Amino acid sequence: MAVSRRMLLAAVAGGALTACGARTASAPGPAGSVPATAGGIPAGVEAQAQAQAQADAGPEPTGAPTATPSTAPPTAEPSAAPATPAPAAAAGATPTRAELVERYGALAPTDWGLEVAGVITELPDGERATALTFDACGGPGGNGYDADLIDFLRSYGVPATLFLNARWIDANPDEFEQLAGDPLFEIGNHGTVHRPLSVTGRSAYGIAGTGGVGEVYDEVAGNARKLTGLLGHPPRFFRSGTAHYDDVATRVVADLGERVAGFTVNGDGGATLPASEVRQEVASAPPGAIVIGHLNHPGGGTARGVAAAVPGMLAAGRRFVRLSDVM
Repeated sequence: MAVSRRMLLAAVAGGALTACGARTASAPGPAGSVPATAGGIPAGVEAQAQAQAQADAGPEPTGAPTATPSTAPPTAEPSAAPATPAPAAAAGATPTRAELVERYGALAPTDWGLEVAGVITELPDGERATALTFDACGGPGGNGYDADLIDFLRSYGVPATLFLNARWIDANPDEFEQLAGDPLFEIGNHGTVHRPLSVTGRSAYGIAGTGGVGEVYDEVAGNARKLTGLLGHPPRFFRSGTAHYDDVATRVVADLGERVAGFTVNGDGGATLPASEVRQEVASAPPGAIVIGHLNHPGGGTARGVAAAVPGMLAAGRRFVRLSDVM
């Protein structure tokens, strides 16, 4: 899809404290950096992101809760996920950290950004539905829970894919249990400590990326193990912190049995946009779009903006799906 005004606006806002990225493509630059997106990243935003990067450097938390499915069904339950196995599962046992380091450790990436090989940025060709996805980035300043957003989705029977970071799960065990037990939602992997996925240590919005194949494995597999233990099955989709990748890292994710979910429309600009702009961005999402937003900033404009946009889209005949409903 062509880059639009909403993409340019989202690119400027994408470097906020818990931003997971914007869709405007960034050209490869010196290792360890990401060029400024359209209009540049405001100095205040960049400083916030650098502060988050320092906080994100801590170890993986421990002590995960035990998920118990809820009994109350949603207003409208989405269709069951396809039974097709994930790539690694279809080929055999999931490779170990050492095996992946041996397989990819000598490869140099040729691409970096939001749209590289292996990243899904829209629904399959011909699909007219829209997929709402919401990230919970976790860590200092990112462990909130937007109950108004989730309550709205439930009240309208609107399904969504929720990408949860390991730190957010540990900070919100009760909320995780409720979300995991609700068939309206599916849970995706948002990484162990919310890092951009790189085999060369590249950063995005001041957040340091993984520094090699082994660290890519740790970022993906650490939270995958947590989610598998809680859900009883592995997650099918992965989205990195900042949604930035190189083309070697995406191959590692595929070998671990998960699909990398990018996005078409940045719905809330990294949880920085006011409700009026969230409404405009979400309402303008075309059929087949994947919309990204955040569920960990209850004080932001995400819930009110989504609540203002979605009823009109439903009235116009738009259908909403979880990613696994169509992929």
